[in-house]
Amino acid sequence: MSENPTVALLGTGTMGAPMARNIAQAGMAVRVWNRSREKADALADVATVCDTVAEAVEGADVVITVLWDADGVAETMEQARGHLADGAIWLQMSTVGVEASDRLKALADDLGVTYVDAPVLGTKKPAEDGALVVLASGPDDVQEKLAPVFEAVGSRSLWVGEAGAGQRLKLVANAWVATVLEGVADSLTLARDLGLDPALFLEAVKGGAMDAPYVQLKGANMLAGTFDPAFTLAGALKDVDLIIEAAAETGTDLGLIPGVRDHLARGVEAGHGDLDMAATYLAH
Repeated sequence: MSENPTVALLGTGTMGAPMARNIAQAGMAVRVWNRSREKADALADVATVCDTVAEAVEGADVVITVLWDADGVAETMEQARGHLADGAIWLQMSTVGVEASDRLKALADDLGVTYVDAPVLGTKKPAEDGALVVLASGPDDVQEKLAPVFEAVGSRSLWVGEAGAGQRLKLVANAWVATVLEGVADSLTLARDLGLDPALFLEAVKGGAMDAPYVQLKGANMLAGTFDPAFTLAGALKDVDLIIEAAAETGTDLGLIPGVRDHLARGVEAGHGDLDMAATYLAH
């Protein structure tokens, strides 16, 4: 593989599109494919837009999947069968959960490619800024080959173990994100129902040990009714379901996440699924 690999990126949605742009701007040849071609066409200034998965992956050193769920990932990679280069690395960056990552690893073995499980921490803005945190897991001998890709999309990359460990850590981190998100929504709602200006909660914790940039960001969005999706409410619900599924497999007793899940589902059922996950506040 050359110092700058040829990259095929499959899935040019909220996360995939800015990742593809940053990889291209780092000097790598990039091919992109998306089920709805118009989303991929927006990258025509920096990447080769392909009509088929097969065309995108032909001869690519690194194939990246950034898709909604495991079924979509598996279906897409089946379309790559017979067109993947010898020595190709499949960099699976979608959040799919523990069981599905093991299933995709088996598919990679069947396809004859090296599998690296590498979900990311961050949403739309960090993706645009190349400031994601990559949670990579897979064979040690591909770390150097993937370094240019990780440097292009992220501010940090952690190698956390064998393939599948990345998904496990992503679920752990997402459990915390969901807890903070719903905690902010609950506190703002309680302040409102107690007859207070909810903004007082954000002011009270601002700059102290109980504060975090995420608290102020999502809290301000909730109060302003600004729900342009950095990460959708439906996506948050999907990921929380993966957390609950993983916990059930290990017998872990999660005290907060089941309640968070109920609130997220309520927001989706109310028609807010395509809005930012801060829109959980609308269903309180």
